[in-house]
Amino acid sequence: QVQLVESGGGLVQAGGSLNVSCAVSGSILRINDMGWNRQAPGKQRELVACITRGGSRNYADSVKGRFTISRDNAKNTVSLQMNSLKPEDTAVYYCNADLSWYISGRSGPGDYWGQGTQVTVSS
Repeated sequence: QVQLVESGGGLVQAGGSLNVSCAVSGSILRINDMGWNRQAPGKQRELVACITRGGSRNYADSVKGRFTISRDNAKNTVSLQMNSLKPEDTAVYYCNADLSWYISGRSGPGDYWGQGTQVTVSS
């Protein structure tokens, strides 16, 4: 089984900073792309940032220059440092990982998601 567990969300004032982290555990052969997505009330889930195993990053235009995604391949973790937060950044943030798993002599690909962590930015 594979699990993704997020941590670090919370309440912050506009202009403040937060760091959210995600740890991947279980029967993992290799983690490829990792990313952070968010979903605000009444809106569709959107990609915030993603990072390849080699460290190439992509960001949504709305967060460029303010958010930084990073990962630790040895620890199977991905983090999102969020600076200069705005009320419109309020959402549930989900991490996801594209990976290869193994169990009982079998292996295969999979795209896994965490349970989400709430980030609320007050004005």
